[in-house]
Amino acid sequence: MMVVTEFYKGFPRETARWITMGNCLHKTTELAGTACLFTPLALPLDYSHFISLPAGVLSLACCTLYGISWQFDPCCKYQVEYDAYKLSRLPLHTLTSSTPVVLVRKDDLHRKRLHNTIALAALVYCVKIYKLYAI
Repeated sequence: MMVVTEFYKGFPRETARWITMGNCLHKTTELAGTACLFTPLALPLDYSHFISLPAGVLSLACCTLYGISWQFDPCCKYQVEYDAYKLSRLPLHTLTSSTPVVLVRKDDLHRKRLHNTIALAALVYCVKIYKLYAI
């Protein structure tokens, strides 16, 4: 389902930025969590903690910020459409705005589950490493 937003006074740009920031936090959580979990497999254990622990903390911080700010926001259900082919098929010439923002509603249940699972696994790994070195 595509929704063409036609707001005035800069609202489409702010909405697109808000959605982009949420996507950035989501991707950072996933990539940093994945780096946290797979770095010990790729590097020697003596050096892997220098990368995996900061990556795990970054993943947890981004997941927490996303959960507080974006989890229940209706904007997280939408993505900004940038595909030129899909945009060319829409009747954008009938709009009064010169820069419309096209939003596509997408189901994000699986994306959020993956996001939270990776962050939780990174948390478990970081706690285990902390307990190992804190003793």
